[in-house]
Amino acid sequence: METKDLVIKTEKNRKRLIEVVYKAKAGHIGGDLSCLNVLTALYAKQMNVSPALKDNPQRDRFILSKGHCVEALYVVLEDAGFLKSEVLDTLGQFGSILAGHPTVEVDGIEVNSGALGHGLGIGVGIAIAAKMNKESWKTYVLMGDGEQGEGSIYEAAMAAHQYKLDNLVAIIDRNHLQISGNTEDVMGIDNIHDRWTAFGWDVVSMNGDDMQSILDTFAGIDFTNGKPHLIVSETTKGKGVSFMENVASWHHGVPSEEQYQQAIKEINDHIAALEKNV
Repeated sequence: METKDLVIKTEKNRKRLIEVVYKAKAGHIGGDLSCLNVLTALYAKQMNVSPALKDNPQRDRFILSKGHCVEALYVVLEDAGFLKSEVLDTLGQFGSILAGHPTVEVDGIEVNSGALGHGLGIGVGIAIAAKMNKESWKTYVLMGDGEQGEGSIYEAAMAAHQYKLDNLVAIIDRNHLQISGNTEDVMGIDNIHDRWTAFGWDVVSMNGDDMQSILDTFAGIDFTNGKPHLIVSETTKGKGVSFMENVASWHHGVPSEEQYQQAIKEINDHIAALEKNV
């Protein structure tokens, strides 16, 4: 799939995300929007995953450690064919299989997640299993930047280096905002590159708001270098909706009817411009 096609796909996923959160009247929409580019690229291009491979031992594994942003994952799973639209439309309704964090009841979700700080440790265990069995599939873990205050992450980081897990890719959604404000005011991580390098990881940064940067970064991963991989994905909280961008209060928020219509119009206009230039 070409970069321009992935950009359009992401914008359509963005529109669907706004619809889903608005209808459900719940969702961590700011972080959903900031990580949506990366999730779309992972499922549509980078990972060896599909509904046909959901039980195949050779599939790649993905863990959403920042599990409160599950709405973005649900939308991408719908786009990838794992989740039917009529099921996604039940989000927020009594009896729905769709919870506010990932659960294995949903096809395409590998583990229950969302207790912050746990996803990387699980990913390390899964990656070790692949190494022990001499398998070539990869494990990807998406974390939040506010999540970096959890000490369990650094225990997992040390273990990943110890076991030379070059089949493990961790991504930090670096949107600089968490529920209580700017990350640097809450628990600073501006030294994130040096920190993870000191733990023995192969560390790179990318523009997570730019699809070409994401694809180039994924293509540059050396899965034979004996080091686990960390990608610092610089993103914008609330990306793609003007009044949500870089606003901490949209960490968890539901648009009003007027805001919903404005967001949908902005995204529709963006999609139309993109498709005109295809």
